[in-house]
Amino acid sequence: MIQRALITIIAAVTLQTQCMAWGQKGHDTICTIAEQHLTPHTRRHIHRLLNGHSIVYWANWLDNASHTPQYAYSLTWHYKNIDANQKYDDVPPFETGDIITAIDKQTTTLKGKTLSKEEEALALKILIHLMGDLHQPMHMGHKTDRGGNEVKIKFFGADTDLHTVWDTDLVEAAHRWSHTEWARQTDLTTKQTRKLISQGTPDDWARETHQITRHVYDITPEGTNISYDYVAAATPIIEQQLLKAGIRLAALLNHIY
Repeated sequence: MIQRALITIIAAVTLQTQCMAWGQKGHDTICTIAEQHLTPHTRRHIHRLLNGHSIVYWANWLDNASHTPQYAYSLTWHYKNIDANQKYDDVPPFETGDIITAIDKQTTTLKGKTLSKEEEALALKILIHLMGDLHQPMHMGHKTDRGGNEVKIKFFGADTDLHTVWDTDLVEAAHRWSHTEWARQTDLTTKQTRKLISQGTPDDWARETHQITRHVYDITPEGTNISYDYVAAATPIIEQQLLKAGIRLAALLNHIY
């Protein structure tokens, strides 16, 4: 019985590492940035819909929910695998849904205005999380290595993998900030800049993220020992991706509501 229980736990953890992106602080940062750019109408509607909670409260909910029987259908919605020998446009949508089709589905559903309060809240909670995942480079990673989970590297000498490093380690190493400090220090945008960032579609933004993914693989071969120079090079990318995710999430929610 103990052995069976351990196998179940290991399997659950293995699946979870394929889905998680940015860690809690990254998702909280994205939603904090987004909140600053919601219209008053959108903010009031979401406040009522989420029973007084903000989108930051629900920023990480889907990472856990996807590993429960009730929401297991969303497991593959966190990413889209694109192998090294594939081009972005040559990879068809997953039969079970992927991050682009899932974002499009939630957006269309929310815009339909035909949902119950519970259904609308669920679609919103899914959307806010996936918009964060869309901007984490390893969520466009190779299927052959499970989005970098099987690319074994070191982080300042400690054994880890490429996916974990981009989820959490680099965010923490870049700045020892809270999510509110991250938002305050990176969101120094003008109205014109936010308009430029918000242009395009989730498909365009995924294609943009994939270009970063290819760069990450190029600079991080198996066995790399990440140190200060790598952190310094990655920090502007992380700042940029968290900011873009927040600005685009706000624009999408304002468009919906």
